[in-house]
Amino acid sequence: MEKIKIQYLNDEIERLRYIDGKSDWIDLRAAEDVEMKAGEFRLIPLGVAMQLPKGYEAHIVPRSSTFKNFGIIQTNHMGIIDESYCGPNDWFYMAAYALRDTVIHKNDRICQFRIQKHQPEIVFEEVERLEGEDRGGIGSTGVR
Repeated sequence: MEKIKIQYLNDEIERLRYIDGKSDWIDLRAAEDVEMKAGEFRLIPLGVAMQLPKGYEAHIVPRSSTFKNFGIIQTNHMGIIDESYCGPNDWFYMAAYALRDTVIHKNDRICQFRIQKHQPEIVFEEVERLEGEDRGGIGSTGVR
């Protein structure tokens, strides 16, 4: 089991934990109250900084309910934090864009993350034609 050093912004930030054993993703929470108007961009502080083990990175994505509950989308769609982002001022943020006026309260769960190993080194081999079964191109699985 890997150990990850974590720094919390303050004692008001709820500590990270798995939620009810439902997933291996871990929820991240707003570290302060945030009020956003439709069309506004903000870096929402998440109240944590981590020192990831060498060879690992964190992937931050919205929760499935984030848009429904708060009307925000994550502008970079997935935030990637590698192990070099590990200083005492290297806090996690969610880059958010509001599609409607919204209020997010401190400790509201707005995104989630997981820790992944870096992609292994790969080599691309150019070929004239792929030999796998043809599925019919994009959108070939239908609507239902």
